[in-house]
Amino acid sequence: MESITRRAFAATLSAAAFAKTTRPNVTLARVPDDGIQPRIAEGSDGTLHLIYYKGDPFHGDLYYVRSGDEGATFSSPIRVNSQEGSAIAAGTIRGGQIAIGRKGLVHVAWNGSGVAQPAAPVNPDSGKPGQPMLYARLNESAGQFEPQRNLMTLTSGLDGGGSLAADQTGGVYVAWHARLPNAVKGEGGRQVFWSRSNDDGKTFTPEQAVWDQPAGACGCCGMSIFASRTGDLYILFRSATEAVHRDVYLLTAPRGSDKFRGGILHPWEVNACPMSSMGFSEGRGGVLATWETAGQVYFTKVDSKQPISASDAPAKRKHSYLATNAGGQTLVTWIEGSGWQKGGTTAWRIFDANGKPVSDVQTGSLAPTWSFGAPFARRDGGFTILY
Repeated sequence: MESITRRAFAATLSAAAFAKTTRPNVTLARVPDDGIQPRIAEGSDGTLHLIYYKGDPFHGDLYYVRSGDEGATFSSPIRVNSQEGSAIAAGTIRGGQIAIGRKGLVHVAWNGSGVAQPAAPVNPDSGKPGQPMLYARLNESAGQFEPQRNLMTLTSGLDGGGSLAADQTGGVYVAWHARLPNAVKGEGGRQVFWSRSNDDGKTFTPEQAVWDQPAGACGCCGMSIFASRTGDLYILFRSATEAVHRDVYLLTAPRGSDKFRGGILHPWEVNACPMSSMGFSEGRGGVLATWETAGQVYFTKVDSKQPISASDAPAKRKHSYLATNAGGQTLVTWIEGSGWQKGGTTAWRIFDANGKPVSDVQTGSLAPTWSFGAPFARRDGGFTILY
């Protein structure tokens, strides 16, 4: 209780300090240990929890560190995956995911590499066991992660990146898109599935489809699942209807429900797989979502569903993520000019609580191949982007 009180007091000071400025300071910093694909989750006491990737992009490792001083220093790294080389980074959208659950328990999920065990069920197309959707949680007393577990018991054909969320009632949710054995071939037969735990990740249900509508799923695109502070659940994914409708869908399930409802958030007609990612964040004004359409980055409040473009200037923008400070301003960061086996430039822009820009588009350091920026808000009202 004491740490939460201190944090609430610090947030009040941050909001007051931030009100005196219209353009917060933005700092760029490299991921510890020259890692890539940073993912950040913030604890209720202000601790930053970070995972990152190291090694061969097709069969490497995930590491976990934490910081109590807003990224000035980090703890010694702990390897997440219990089998060496069982994670993957190639394609940028298949890396690790982190969430903080009840009592600060750290949860991590990731797409398994081609050598990862336990393997997924046999893929009917190849006749071989597929790559698994893996999960592990941190055992604080032992100072290490528990052995990795595969959550795919019925589905196969894992491709684009899976996702992870956790709430404060013991719920842990791992989602991915794949195919059932009797599904229609191709992307049209793909669906978004999830496996759920109500005991802090101790046990999980067999996977189930989150939605019964025949939208398909873009094979090599990422997706995202998110649990709000009030316990509502949100999912973003890209469809593959008739192979050309690569629309972003937003699905919502209210607290206590396992029934998702929703529809198209942003349409895009293109006969190609854009290998795009998407994400959520929650700030003072509620839950925000971000994604890419036709080379541009967008975000919106999930309640309004009104897409806001990060910039109207032409550019090749991908892999956008968000952070909101105590004053209600949101930093949207993305990568420009990246591609297969090619890094890109870290870029960002800041918006006010109404979605109006308070800065021009800014660019900074070159992000490594297969990587992107992960932002967080500091107590002084500014932002840091780890890249």
